[in-house]
Amino acid sequence: MVDGLRPVRGGCLLGLTRPGPRERFAEIAARQDADIDLAEAALQIAAEEYAALDVGACLARLDALADEAAPRVRAAQDTLERVEELVRFFEEHGFRGNTLDYYDPRNSFLNEVLERRLGIPITLSLVYLAVGQRVGIPFHGVSFPGHFLLRCEVPEGLVVVDAFEHAVLDRDACQRRLDAALPVPALLDPELHLRPARPREILARLLGNLKRIWAERGDLERTLGCCDRILLLAPDEPGELRDRALVYESLACYSAAAADLDRLLECAPGHPETAALRAKRDALRARRGPVH
Repeated sequence: MVDGLRPVRGGCLLGLTRPGPRERFAEIAARQDADIDLAEAALQIAAEEYAALDVGACLARLDALADEAAPRVRAAQDTLERVEELVRFFEEHGFRGNTLDYYDPRNSFLNEVLERRLGIPITLSLVYLAVGQRVGIPFHGVSFPGHFLLRCEVPEGLVVVDAFEHAVLDRDACQRRLDAALPVPALLDPELHLRPARPREILARLLGNLKRIWAERGDLERTLGCCDRILLLAPDEPGELRDRALVYESLACYSAAAADLDRLLECAPGHPETAALRAKRDALRARRGPVH
């Protein structure tokens, strides 16, 4: 067990986590994108791991950072200078990427990032987004291949920020990152590679990172919790339905696994693996798991 994380308990269908944070996250996930507070949603994800987490206190820490940054940011001459000033603010205040233990799950929990000032690109970007919103810098997240980024439109064009490295990137730097992330070289297309990510996309990417960490550690219950929350954000996503079915199968929850494959086949009738998925579903229906 990772220090600082409480164990998740419960059966394969119910009781995996406290109902409060999950219900709150479900309510947030049901909103329109424009009404989703990313910081609050990320903290509700963390609240499933940290039973005593005070979400309001964490939001107040973001407010305090913004209050401290605001005078120097607003004194800048234009939006580009304000962005550069905020980047310097975070660097001076010790926020940094965790290069020594990138896959430490604490890097994916916003409360830990605020406490330790250590994170990964997406969680550091969430801090930038929250503080930027409070001081009038209109950041948007970018689901860039391999490395989450931020963008901000200015009169001169587009400013791209790497919160992990506290860097303002030009086009050449973005191209180099793209070359490193893709198996086949591609010319940077800002409309494609630097498009603003929707809030639910950002949350799904955050949960996807955690899902991979827990799966690689063999923690099926936490993996299932991530699958559940991703599907609250995107209920008909075929890949996520398949992944949750596999986790359910590993937990001997065969009926639930079959139900997810049924839903997958409804949502993606032209799926290239339709025959194999049907066979898998039928085999799961024929199995009986342990009585809980």
